[in-house]
Amino acid sequence: MRVADIMRTPAVTVAPETSVRDAARRLTAEAIGCLPVERDGRLVGIVTDRDLVARVLAAGTAPDTPVSRLMSSPVLTVRAADDIATVCRAFRRAEVHRFPVMEGGRIAGVVSVDDMMLQIHGEFSALLEPAARAALGEQPDR
Repeated sequence: MRVADIMRTPAVTVAPETSVRDAARRLTAEAIGCLPVERDGRLVGIVTDRDLVARVLAAGTAPDTPVSRLMSSPVLTVRAADDIATVCRAFRRAEVHRFPVMEGGRIAGVVSVDDMMLQIHGEFSALLEPAARAALGEQPDR
């Protein structure tokens, strides 16, 4: 299975001049945890909900500050064609919770640790279901 099969699309992005207030509102409205920052179609940074707490709220940063002043850059990314095992290793190495997914030099979506866990849980459930049914003495579905 590839990242393209589980990533969230489209990626919700913001421009570098977007205020941290507007970024926080966008995260809330979209119920997401990160905003890739794009300039002229190129990925130039990323802002997460944690960044807003640590670098804005806790630091007393003004709400009209542009995200370019606190975004993380350069951005670690994965490719849409990467397999799930590769991305699991990338999450472990990078110690982040979300990656922008790139395809053809553009942001194709975002994948999170939660997306990966849901996929892995589903795979394990499907794998274990026949054994669980057998242990309970149930007949398999046909």
